[in-house]
Amino acid sequence: MSYEERDTFGMYVDNGHKGPGPELMGADTLIGDHVYNLKDERLGEIKEIMLDMRSGKVAYAVMSHGGVFTIGEKLFAVPWQALTLDTVNKRFTLNLDKDRLDSAPGFDSDNWPDMADQAWSTEIHNYYGTVSSR
Repeated sequence: MSYEERDTFGMYVDNGHKGPGPELMGADTLIGDHVYNLKDERLGEIKEIMLDMRSGKVAYAVMSHGGVFTIGEKLFAVPWQALTLDTVNKRFTLNLDKDRLDSAPGFDSDNWPDMADQAWSTEIHNYYGTVSSR
C-alpha cells in the first residue's frame, strides 16, 4: 500500500500542485511504504519513523526485512538522509545492495537499541554513509 492509499485527509491529491506533498508528508502515511534499492530489489518496509526530539528533525526510519507476518523479521534504523522518496513508484529508495543489508546492524522488536547513544548513532551513520544531524 502506498502513501497515496493511506492518505485519509486528501493531502496528496493533485490539485494543480497545491497541498503539502511530496515536499511535506504526513509521517503516518509513510509507515508501510516499501523500500527498494537501485537494482529494483525490495529491501523491506517502513515500520516506524523516529523523531529527534531535541532538533525536531526525523532521525531514522525503522525498516523491517525478512520474516513472515513479523515472525523472524529483522529491524534496521536507517538514517533518514539515506532514503529517497520515489514519487513515481510511491515508495522509498535506499542505495544499498540486498546482501549488504543482511549484514547491516539491526535488532528485533524485543531488543531496541538506545538510539540516543552517540556511539550507536555513529556506527549506524558510518554504515549507511550518512552524517548525523545532531
